[in-house]
Amino acid sequence: MSTSKVIIVAALCAATLSACVIAPARPYGYAPEGGVVVADVAPPAPYVETVPLAPFLGAVWIGGYWGFRGGRHEWVPGRYEAPRPGYRWEPHRWVQHDGRWHLEGGAWRRG
Repeated sequence: MSTSKVIIVAALCAATLSACVIAPARPYGYAPEGGVVVADVAPPAPYVETVPLAPFLGAVWIGGYWGFRGGRHEWVPGRYEAPRPGYRWEPHRWVQHDGRWHLEGGAWRRG
């Protein structure tokens, strides 16, 4: 094989392999230590969920929310849970701090 053919084949291989990159080296968000999720991009608008019939009397509907995994927002569907006497459900929410978005996890709170 001539030198020019080797160069052309090498260039084509390099061009083909360069197209294999499918994710940025550093995603636009991350989950640092402590489990706090931080993203540079705001979450999309919430889905409008159809709430199914409660599986048992007194079940509490926990609405879905935009989570963050693999460098992108991902919808986490709602679910039913058993009520906890003396507690109320505080839903997940995204809050902007210093130009970045932080996911505050949902939890049962006293009151």
